[in-house]
Amino acid sequence: MDFRYKGRRFRERLPLEPTPANLKKAAKFKASIELAIFNGTFDYAVTFPHSKHAKSFGFSSGQVSLENYLEHWLEQKEPVLKASTLEGYRKIINGVLIPNLGHIPLIMLSRKDIRSMLSKFDASNKRLLNIQSCLRSALNHAVDDEMIEINPLTGWSYTVKERPKTEDQIDPFTQQEQAAILAAAIGQYKNFLQFALWTGLRTSELIALQWNDIDWLRNEVRISKAKTSAAKEAELPKTASGMRDVKLLPPALDALENQKEYTYPIGEEVFHDPRYEQPYTGDQVLRKSFWIPTLKKAGVRYRNPYQTRHTYASMMLTAGEHPMWVAKQMGHRDWTMIARIYGRWIPSENDTSGDKAVALFSDAVKD
Repeated sequence: MDFRYKGRRFRERLPLEPTPANLKKAAKFKASIELAIFNGTFDYAVTFPHSKHAKSFGFSSGQVSLENYLEHWLEQKEPVLKASTLEGYRKIINGVLIPNLGHIPLIMLSRKDIRSMLSKFDASNKRLLNIQSCLRSALNHAVDDEMIEINPLTGWSYTVKERPKTEDQIDPFTQQEQAAILAAAIGQYKNFLQFALWTGLRTSELIALQWNDIDWLRNEVRISKAKTSAAKEAELPKTASGMRDVKLLPPALDALENQKEYTYPIGEEVFHDPRYEQPYTGDQVLRKSFWIPTLKKAGVRYRNPYQTRHTYASMMLTAGEHPMWVAKQMGHRDWTMIARIYGRWIPSENDTSGDKAVALFSDAVKD
């Protein structure tokens, strides 16, 4: 039996055989529910005490806990969220919110409770804000459900004073290190790494790349999806700027040409895991399968795979490529993030600054 309640559709199973008489009973029962909903007297927990939804509608009795509601909210969000986002929420809810706040009745949760929990964590502001973002979304949903009147996180967030970030967070590979890494890698691994270093793609974008994304006439690749370990299959990028056409420079094209012999006849994904001759199932698999062993063999200090992206950005900017072009290549909306993150690789003014403009336009002021 399905019906609508609080703007959502619900389906409940009745313990009746599908006989003509029971179907009439079910129709009358549904009519009584719809009347109770119309009159504002419907109590989900009383009508369907064993339903998985019942625990989310105990507001009148004040018995629903934050744990109950978070589990219900996560279930409601499952069909509409990307798998990677859903997995992030699940980790926050099960690993942080429920252990620390889950026992508190939903209607009793206060800003003080949230502040007390967050103040105990030795975490970055990014981590703290991610936790609050998840909880804020769930509590906004509770307000919409008329289970609480006010979201205690509305207009407030908790942050801490952080130490200045070290430059080690962006730690690109030098030209010598790149050469050592590529010399230590073989076959498909080498092709993957060379392509990564010369396109700046995210790891999740690299493993989702398909041969039909390559425009061989224009020497470009269309980036329109990504694959994370949580998703297991390719998903759309989170932002519009993430969908983009990336120019393929000669080293990247060479890597693709060398990769053709392995996966081009098969079609679909460009890069496969050579151990199984299958596409990679997620971005975390690469770290153990070949990233760590390759760096160790090359004698290069360990950094995470994302540093290939930072390496690309630093190379392009150091060479004098326009920051806006680099931003477009990397899928940033504008170049402000490029300037903020990679500012020290953007060439500073020197004695020849302005010379190009003078050469092009100075005729207008000559006698």
